[in-house]
Amino acid sequence: MDAFSLLKADHRKVEELFEELESASGKAKLRVFEQIKMELDLHAHIEEKIFYPALEKPRQTHELTLEAYEEHEVVKKLLRELSRSKSAGKEWQAQAKVLQENVEHHVQEEENELFSKASSALSQEDVEKLGERMATEKERQQGRGAAKKSRAKRAGAKKAGAKKSAASNKAASKTKAAARAAKRTGGTKKASKSQGGSRSRKSTKSGSKKAAKKR
Repeated sequence: MDAFSLLKADHRKVEELFEELESASGKAKLRVFEQIKMELDLHAHIEEKIFYPALEKPRQTHELTLEAYEEHEVVKKLLRELSRSKSAGKEWQAQAKVLQENVEHHVQEEENELFSKASSALSQEDVEKLGERMATEKERQQGRGAAKKSRAKRAGAKKAGAKKSAASNKAASKTKAAARAAKRTGGTKKASKSQGGSRSRKSTKSGSKKAAKKR
């Protein structure tokens, strides 16, 4: 896949996600937004690391490339602000709309101006090589993201297991403490009963001696 086709495919995917965002509600909006953020972060990464550097030097694409960098910064700032929210309220939705408009404007400039001038500034071989490099870098980043999620999932499971174990140990300690207390109470009652029996037997024996002496 050449560089232009790869980037256009990314653009179409993000457009679909924005449409999904509009129809979603509640927490679903935040979940779709996370997908949008992930796609845009990855897209910006491969453009800034591979595509834009190749377009900075040619005179035809220099100014548009510098402008593209600036537009990326605006989008990144909006993504950071939106990602801090825990709910998709009216203010959040208005800001998400601003994000969508900025992304759409950036896409239009890239596809209608930058790509057109880049195709004249670069050879077809260059465009193919850039596409291959971006595809490889994208796969690498996606692999790192998946590994990061897996580590986070394992850490979460380990933490949950530790909490469960602590709760189980606490319950076991309470049970043992209750058993010891019951044992102490039972022993005290038994001792009291034994002492009471001893006193009763002693009293009976004393009474018998007195009765015998009287006779």
